Amino acid sequence: MMNGDSRSALEAQYIRRHHKHEPRENQCTSALVKHIKAPVHLVSLPFLPYLVGPIVFCSDSTNLDTAVLTAAIVWSLVRRFDQPQKYKPFVSRCIMQGDLGIGSVREVNVKSGLPATTSTERLEQLDDEEHILGIRIVGGDHRLRNYSSIITVHPEVIEGRPGTMVIESFVVDVPDGNTKDETCYFVEALIRCNLSSLADVSERMAVQGRTDPINH
Repeated sequence: MMNGDSRSALEAQYIRRHHKHEPRENQCTSALVKHIKAPVHLVSLPFLPYLVGPIVFCSDSTNLDTAVLTAAIVWSLVRRFDQPQKYKPFVSRCIMQGDLGIGSVREVNVKSGLPATTSTERLEQLDDEEHILGIRIVGGDHRLRNYSSIITVHPEVIEGRPGTMVIESFVVDVPDGNTKDETCYFVEALIRCNLSSLADVSERMAVQGRTDPINH
């Protein structure tokens, strides 16, 4: 589990604000942070307010603008509840039930090599202003019972260049025969792979100079 003492003040602030879990005695919880570096990206202006929302945190307007644009790239990937395979390396296919509104359900097929083949997941939260995605697992042939996660995306400036902070937190039951540390270690390893892939894909999109369109 991530040591809270190693977090920056800003990371801790975002986690306190957006990543509120109330784990029971038989559950474990953790939060992971990924800082993504990417060059400046041009977003079609009509989509910019929808993607980034009213965010002001830096007196350097040039760095702020480019950081916000970079976050728009990452959010355009994260928000696609219907297409997690865009950046999640272990997902081979996703079948949607619903119109991408809250309560919509997706059936995810998992690639070989993991101790599961399917996962059924429900959309709990999708906030395009605050950049928040909440998901709960409701079925599947795996051991992640009562699993729920929250992902938030935040524009930032990294070493004077535009960047994005992504935070993903979760809570899940500890399976019989496992410890809390073992369970958290396994889930954290999966999330780290997803976040690393998210960084690779979003940085490649930034270089290519595009984002996917948002379908209302």
